[in-house]
Amino acid sequence: MSGQNLSQTTTVQERGYKRELLWFAPALLAACSILYVYLRSHQYPSFGAGLYLLIAERIVENGYALPKTIPHYTAEGVPFSYPPLMFYTVAVIRDLTGIEGITIARYLPGLVSIAYLVPLYLFARDFLRSRPQASLATLIVAVSPPLLQWHISAGGIVRAPAFLFSLSGIYAGLRLYRDKDARWVVPSLALFTLTILTHPVYTVFFATSYFLLYLELDRSLWGLTRGMVVGFGGILLASPWWLQIISMHGPDVFLGAAGTHGGIGGGFFGAVSAIGHVSPDAAFIGSLWQFLPVVGALYLLAKRRFFLPVWFFGVAILLGKARFTLLVGALISAVFLLNVVAARLRDRVGASVTRRSAVTACMVLIAMVGLAGGAMYATSGVDAHAGSPSLPQFMDEDDDEAMQWVETHTNSEATFVVQGDAAEWFPQQTHRTMLVGPWGVEWKGQEPYNHHLQLFRDVSACNSAHCMTNTLSQSNKHPDYIYLPKGEFTVRGMQHRRTSKLAMSMHLSPKYQLVFENDGVLIFEMMDEQGERGTQSALSGEKRSSSADNEQFTAELDRYPNEEEPEVETIPPRAANADKPVPEPASPEMNVS
Repeated sequence: MSGQNLSQTTTVQERGYKRELLWFAPALLAACSILYVYLRSHQYPSFGAGLYLLIAERIVENGYALPKTIPHYTAEGVPFSYPPLMFYTVAVIRDLTGIEGITIARYLPGLVSIAYLVPLYLFARDFLRSRPQASLATLIVAVSPPLLQWHISAGGIVRAPAFLFSLSGIYAGLRLYRDKDARWVVPSLALFTLTILTHPVYTVFFATSYFLLYLELDRSLWGLTRGMVVGFGGILLASPWWLQIISMHGPDVFLGAAGTHGGIGGGFFGAVSAIGHVSPDAAFIGSLWQFLPVVGALYLLAKRRFFLPVWFFGVAILLGKARFTLLVGALISAVFLLNVVAARLRDRVGASVTRRSAVTACMVLIAMVGLAGGAMYATSGVDAHAGSPSLPQFMDEDDDEAMQWVETHTNSEATFVVQGDAAEWFPQQTHRTMLVGPWGVEWKGQEPYNHHLQLFRDVSACNSAHCMTNTLSQSNKHPDYIYLPKGEFTVRGMQHRRTSKLAMSMHLSPKYQLVFENDGVLIFEMMDEQGERGTQSALSGEKRSSSADNEQFTAELDRYPNEEEPEVETIPPRAANADKPVPEPASPEMNVS
């Protein structure tokens, strides 16, 4: 090739890159803006990833071999059966750089959430054969609450990379089947393996989407054999992990976890309702998402364009997770908005408005309103469920201070019961055992998971020393310390507000002795029947005298919400002996969903 021809080719490529960047820019800028406001509004990551970070610590301590159990989450610990890729990644980052786990959980999910927009845009551009539609679909995904909720929050250190791998693999599948190019088998195989080693639900999403692409674009023996190479090859390449897990815990460990958190087959209506499970305060990203993808799917069916509706309804029925349904719904919505809504708008305004102008106006409007709604959601400015904030922080600076005190001033064998969602972070931050909590227990099976989940709710619902004592006694739990939040806190993502009743009741009971207090946390030590300290007493010996304790505690009551104190529980979850369970909110805590 001559120098002139090479120069012309390079110029054409540069123009092509600039053109793609122009269409990709709205989603990129929106995602970066949302990440910025999220980081500004969250000193600590939203939701929980303490178990994830403790797993990474255990991997380093174990010489990068797979640990058998993860300690401190319940008395016996929990089996390590999670796909290990991102735990090893976090372990390497912490080992090489010394970056704190909290920092990783704040930044990594958001950065990967920006990265996965690239394969999404490429897939939408090539499949829809329209850059404007691809740009709009990518923008919708960038600002949508169900995707932000599960990917930008702390648990996104696992889920966001899984989404990146699955979207990249789906794009590779499109190129394989559309172009009949066998070179895309290797990237597909590698990406499917990475997805298997990252998250099981995203693996199902990958496999389902890949199979539907085969049915839409190929349906030949050639395509079937290459798809089988990707599927079975990925399972085989991931076998060093799952074979070792089976050898340590048996095959039932996977079956047990599959039955928790709704499992596979969550149902269409659950997914669609979750898409719209946002306060109307969120405007564009609220009630509109309940209807637009469904209306768009019906439009495509009428046009005999079956792939996107089948993908949409198939993912909704099989997985029942709003984040996957909304991803496909974004593609459908982009087609419907630009092919139907923008065209109708141009017809109403008049022939003087070009199609490009109508499309541009539609995209600018959606970008402005969508970005505003997404930013509100990211800053916890939206009432996501029952008046609770959209992306709550499970721990704050008061919890951080209290947990540092626990690590410094209590025996390493001490056991705790923790009220509220700070419990998810507690074992990782303190390296002390938490006796009650559902995190990681799904790998023990449905029954143990349900037991710990309900017991955690019951403990968190207690508003008196009598309730706390009875609940722990009936469940045969005998902690050395009780960790209680003050004021506002969350239970399974639902916000509650604590009055002074519990603190006063605990303080006056001879069974509990206050050993730590700050503006947001109280820690009580359990006393024996003679009123003596338990066997795992505080190391510092820093106990207030009884009279000083009373005076200080009475003064501290002014810090609580000034409201009438009821005779019974004030927080919504089920009390210790209530009959009706409380519905589980959709919050991306530590689980395999």
